[in-house]
Amino acid sequence: MKSITALQKARYAYLPKLPSALMQDVKNVVAVKGSATESFADQQAIKQLFPHTYGQPIVSFESGASSATFNPIKVGVILSGGQAPGGHNVIAGLYDGLKKANPQSQLFGFLGGPSGLLEAKYLEVTDSLMDEYRNTGGFDMIQSGRTKLESSEQFDLVLENAQKLSLDALVVIGGDDSNTNGAVLAEYFKAKNSSIQVIGCPKTIDGDLKNQFIETSFGFDTAAKTYSELIGNIARDAMSARKYWHFIKLMGRSASHIALECALQTRPNVTLISEEVEAKQMTLADVVQEIAHSVMKRAEKGWNFGIVLIPEGLVEFIPEIKALIAKLNDMMSEKADEFGAIELEKQPEWVHAQLDAKSAEVYASLPRDIQFQLILDRDPHGNVQVSLIETEKLLSKMVASYLEKAKAEGKYKGKFAPLGHFFGYEGRCAFPSNFDADYCYSLGYTSFLLIANGMTGYISSLRELQRPASEWVAGGIPLTMMMNMERRHGEMKPVIRKALVELNGKPFQYFAHVREKWAVENDFAYPGAIQYYGPTEVCDQTSITLGLEKSK
Repeated sequence: MKSITALQKARYAYLPKLPSALMQDVKNVVAVKGSATESFADQQAIKQLFPHTYGQPIVSFESGASSATFNPIKVGVILSGGQAPGGHNVIAGLYDGLKKANPQSQLFGFLGGPSGLLEAKYLEVTDSLMDEYRNTGGFDMIQSGRTKLESSEQFDLVLENAQKLSLDALVVIGGDDSNTNGAVLAEYFKAKNSSIQVIGCPKTIDGDLKNQFIETSFGFDTAAKTYSELIGNIARDAMSARKYWHFIKLMGRSASHIALECALQTRPNVTLISEEVEAKQMTLADVVQEIAHSVMKRAEKGWNFGIVLIPEGLVEFIPEIKALIAKLNDMMSEKADEFGAIELEKQPEWVHAQLDAKSAEVYASLPRDIQFQLILDRDPHGNVQVSLIETEKLLSKMVASYLEKAKAEGKYKGKFAPLGHFFGYEGRCAFPSNFDADYCYSLGYTSFLLIANGMTGYISSLRELQRPASEWVAGGIPLTMMMNMERRHGEMKPVIRKALVELNGKPFQYFAHVREKWAVENDFAYPGAIQYYGPTEVCDQTSITLGLEKSK
């Protein structure tokens, strides 16, 4: 065992809570099957693409005599995509389930995510190794990766490597894209008459892998609480110094779940919700004006400080910026050589001259450093890397310009000193909250039960998460049930649908009801650090989002 802190030692010893149906001998847990299912949308297309795994029933686990056999089996596991607190506990729950059913069963962790499957790089999980990582953050036990499994050659190689290890099943721990890969892999194995089963687990701090049966993805609870602690600390500092406006960008590329949850926990003055910006067709000027009005109203009370929360992917939801990015992507692809020959300092002017009038106007309105970010920070495909755009800096500069004009017109007499922050990696590998530690362990244990009962093409599911862990309902959901067809890279492909913030949902509706007060008042909340030991109401609380969604 490595040198560890007192907290680490205590967390290693923590015994995650399980649903009561799973707390007995595995031979006394029965799989109860419901009726046939269909995909979220595009039923005929999905059914045609997944003839072997489409329409499977929802499964729940209850007390009863199991008909499963518990012979020794070999299972592989991968961590796919970005890190999220609790991944190690998914592996721990899977490992403990395997060993309780039959001590001769083996678990193999593929190193570096899907690439480990392709390169046959793996390690065997042992008691001593597993005990080093129980209840800890991070994915460092077997690491993660973002390799996509898309080609028939890749699937052939995965099958070949899995067969060499004599695997009976593979567990894919990941987000919507990773579990889409899992669904395709399960179908592929079936089509090849392979008995290797594939089970998924819902992971992403963004919170966008959820639906009626996947009530939350793991890691969201911990990440949001970690960011909220930091936001609360900054809000307390702002109340103390009374001279800074803090613009805080929060991780969450495609959905604003983290920003909304952090707002509910900390009550900032302004929180931008990307989905609302898009729905209202708000311009960049509209967004700037919304922030500036809060600054001006608070200045009238002598409060020249405040907090603004910004989702990471906001710029892609502002219609005019989204259109500009699309134009830039096309132009930079078509004229890459010509652009490369332009002197660095003159590149923004060259870009401006190439754009249509509307896009050129939007581009010219941006601060010069943001203009450079839009044309220089590009991914391997030549597209703008939206996550690298310093949206917090963009908005603070544009708000400053707005306020200067308002001051010149005699409409504003306050002081405006902005500071920018980006909270992302700070939350991805935090020690999991008790909720995530319990949830992830139960997801892993449920994954084993799905394997033991012969399921493939399923994602591990736990429902009624607003209740104590003992009352959670464990089971499995067919991956095809969560799918629809979307255009990806010019082709229609089956994918698990991302869950964005629902503007008519209870969490957003509550936020919309109180935000006008928060915009002007000092109504900040200070949630403090995640608590692991103490009263249940303090240590085992769920996210506010989940509580509101499940409220009657």
